[in-house]
Amino acid sequence: MRYGIVGYTGKMGKEIYQLFSENGHELVLKVSSKKQEIISIPNVIVDFSSPSCLQTTISLARQFNCAVVVGTTGLSQDQLNELKSLANLVPVVYSPNYSIGIDLLKRVLAFVQNRLNGWEVCILEKHHSQKKDAPSGTALNLKNIMGKDVTIFSIRLGGIVGDHTVILANSGEVLEFHHRAISRRTFALGALKSAEFAVNAKNGFYTFTEVLDMTL
Repeated sequence: MRYGIVGYTGKMGKEIYQLFSENGHELVLKVSSKKQEIISIPNVIVDFSSPSCLQTTISLARQFNCAVVVGTTGLSQDQLNELKSLANLVPVVYSPNYSIGIDLLKRVLAFVQNRLNGWEVCILEKHHSQKKDAPSGTALNLKNIMGKDVTIFSIRLGGIVGDHTVILANSGEVLEFHHRAISRRTFALGALKSAEFAVNAKNGFYTFTEVLDMTL
């Protein structure tokens, strides 16, 4: 497939480029904060950049009538609504986290969340010191799944790729679910699976969970 990257010079952009190239896909659109380079029309645009770049991604998707895969966190509700509006025209995959492990954790939490009478819950999330949004989009997503008051503690330190722990406790026991991403390639693999899905999908708004359900 022919693909574009918004945030091409960023850490995730470089990881996505390397993995997609290894799988025989052709980079035809490069967008950074300083310039755009358009070689030919993409089948899909991948954006793991920043909220300020989302409008560029949406405009390019409309221009080329191509699918998009967005992994940017910290989006406002208005921006999410814009993505959902775009999904009337092209396939859109959006998730704050493209890790298969996090998806499994979400499924486990969905199973236990209505069995927690008498339990208290908190989430500890740790990321690298350059990450701008806190709490992380993943932590907020996990909180929403729990469907109750959940305190989130955020740490920004060093080069931590992504670390989430959900702690459940009652008066007599403690249960912890812990996920650690050890490489950004984890998220690039999810982006690749989503992009390969999106180029053949019907117009619509898809989560990474839905992509996995339809491709695994």
